[in-house]
Amino acid sequence: MIVRIMGEGQVEVAEGDIDVLNSLDSELEAAIEIDDEAQFRTKLHALLDKVRQIGKPLPDDSLEPSELILPPADASIDEVRGMLGDSGLIPG
Repeated sequence: MIVRIMGEGQVEVAEGDIDVLNSLDSELEAAIEIDDEAQFRTKLHALLDKVRQIGKPLPDDSLEPSELILPPADASIDEVRGMLGDSGLIPG
């Protein structure tokens, strides 16, 4: 799966790692639902850090279509709330 972190570029994440990302995504959604800014910030950074850790960076000149677009680390809770789909940021 090709993932873009806005403002950072693209990484390739193995299909086997999607479950871990879905778990972190659920935690992020829960923080958004209760409108907890501190918890939101912690969960967003945890999700992005995990994508950076497990993802294989694509070259800057790569033009692969992104299957998933994640917000930047400095995104607001309202910005991320607007990006959420029926299944969170990461489709199940």
